[in-house]
Amino acid sequence: MKNYILYLALGLSSVLTSCANKEREVASSVLNSTATNQPIGSAKFFQLSDGKIKMDLEINMPERADSTVAVHFHEHGDCGNMGENTHGHWNPTAEAHGKWDSDTYHSGDIGNIQLDGKGHAEISVSTFRWSVADGDVKNIIGRGIIVHGGTDDYVTQPTGNSGPRIGCGVISAVK
Repeated sequence: MKNYILYLALGLSSVLTSCANKEREVASSVLNSTATNQPIGSAKFFQLSDGKIKMDLEINMPERADSTVAVHFHEHGDCGNMGENTHGHWNPTAEAHGKWDSDTYHSGDIGNIQLDGKGHAEISVSTFRWSVADGDVKNIIGRGIIVHGGTDDYVTQPTGNSGPRIGCGVISAVK
């Protein structure tokens, strides 16, 4: 009987732990080169059990090996005109441009990403600053993701002097 209760307790603990850590994919984006329209990466967004949204971003640009690129969310999800149709940085909190997790920064200021010797990088960001709820000012659905050809200086307003738009994607809801 003791073993039965022990196994039942372990099984219940396992179920509760797996439910608490569950992530649900809620949005995604394919990033394409603004010059060739060929895929250069992707972003997947997950609703976490604590209410945060997590983004897993992957970039593959062999032509940019061993360099740094800046990534930002932009206001509009329209990659036309070499990414210029995304307009300016997405900034629902009306803060100054800056480095992620500093005193002030745009909710879309992802920042600089170091590409390795093969032009590959992966980052993961989790925050309460994003939402996928209709009507929420923090809603990321329909926003553009821009990969810039330079680095973000985290100072120049409102863009960080990040260089040309070399990659673009649109954040779309996952149904």
